[in-house]
Amino acid sequence: MPHLLVFSHVRWNFVFQRPQQLLARLARRHRVLFVEEPLHAAGPPRLQRSTPMRDIEVLQPLTPVDAAGFHDDQLSVLRPLIHGHLARQGIDDVIAWFYTPMALPLLSGLAPRAVVYDCMDDLASFKAAPRQMRQRETALLKIADIVFTGGPSLYEAKRALHEHVICLPSAVDASHYAPDLALARDREVRRAERLQGQIAAPRLGYFGVIDERVDLGLLAHVADAEPAWQIVIVGPVAKIDPSTLPRRPNIHWLGPQPYEILPQLAAGWDLCLMPFVIDESTRCISPTKTLEYLAAGKPVVSTGVHDVKAMFADVVRIADGPDGFVDAIRATLDETPMHRAERAADAHACVWRYSWDETAAAANRAIEAVLARRATPIAQPAAAPGAGSGVVPTPVGTAIVAPLAATLPPPTDAPAIAPLVAPLMAPLATSTPLAGEAGNPSVGAHTDLKVASA
Repeated sequence: MPHLLVFSHVRWNFVFQRPQQLLARLARRHRVLFVEEPLHAAGPPRLQRSTPMRDIEVLQPLTPVDAAGFHDDQLSVLRPLIHGHLARQGIDDVIAWFYTPMALPLLSGLAPRAVVYDCMDDLASFKAAPRQMRQRETALLKIADIVFTGGPSLYEAKRALHEHVICLPSAVDASHYAPDLALARDREVRRAERLQGQIAAPRLGYFGVIDERVDLGLLAHVADAEPAWQIVIVGPVAKIDPSTLPRRPNIHWLGPQPYEILPQLAAGWDLCLMPFVIDESTRCISPTKTLEYLAAGKPVVSTGVHDVKAMFADVVRIADGPDGFVDAIRATLDETPMHRAERAADAHACVWRYSWDETAAAANRAIEAVLARRATPIAQPAAAPGAGSGVVPTPVGTAIVAPLAATLPPPTDAPAIAPLVAPLMAPLATSTPLAGEAGNPSVGAHTDLKVASA
């Protein structure tokens, strides 16, 4: 089977979220090479290699180029590193899988069997997004065989731009978060207790990345409205100044914590929060934590994120405005036992409609449908097909398109990669010679994986 050559803006060990959940399961059929954004390091360019999971190798480029991400200045250094690694490992049969369009120029010179774009966020709307993001996404959409989207909002945004758009909402590992199972893991229970055992009740919890999408003003408003409420925040701070975090006696910043103990932390909370700003940066988000909170058996209060309203309005309390958010929290804490039991039953039924195993299986079926109609790599195939809406959309509230093979349009050849990628390749006119690789693969565990992201 071909390798999955994955280009990601999310580092494997940063947060355990959609890429890790999907790829960990797809690795049962396809070995995964996970290429991260480069890190700045003195000395010759090299690849730091690690194996965090079976059949998954993480390639972390270390370069002397002082530019963030898949910046144009990095491309002439990264291309020989990655291509050289593939050549030395004898890997010549790959499926290219993109989480960020910014890495698209690195595809030049390769002949992937297929190209997949797993669009989990509208990256161009993020704070300080590279100015080339939209252009490269347009180019990626022209050559991709399949475009997966992380939720219905992204599906609606992309469906007219490509004929193989499949709504593949993020899911949940329900057994990981199930309260009974979580509380039976004594070591993790003790770790969670050390972190928050001294915090009084009621506890209002959040886990995930703390970035520009989290409404810090709303958190401060909630803390000030009811000083007896204890707000527990778990996760790394990214892309914002930590000095802007609201500091209150009843706001507790626990920092990034391992994925393994998130269920035990949530077990000690009275309800879970999704305090997202409502603006362009959150227009297309579909928070993975919604299902994780519900799987943990907790009530959820959220701001009016579109996908949350579309998919989970019957099991999540949606609030508008700061005062409305406070009122929603108060109403949730004041639920009668009967209402609490009814909500929990509805949430349980919702969670079991969304499984990462089923979502990964759906992705694999879509990939196999492409491979079945293309027996050889796509070095220089025919012209690009026109945009359309040939894929049947996923009904809101269902986890996958099934059966995916039936929803794909009739076979067509893939677009030619070289003419589309060539305009993006100016930075690669002169390439830096390969200097070598650092380190040998070392098998690790999930213990250093951080909290799930939005």
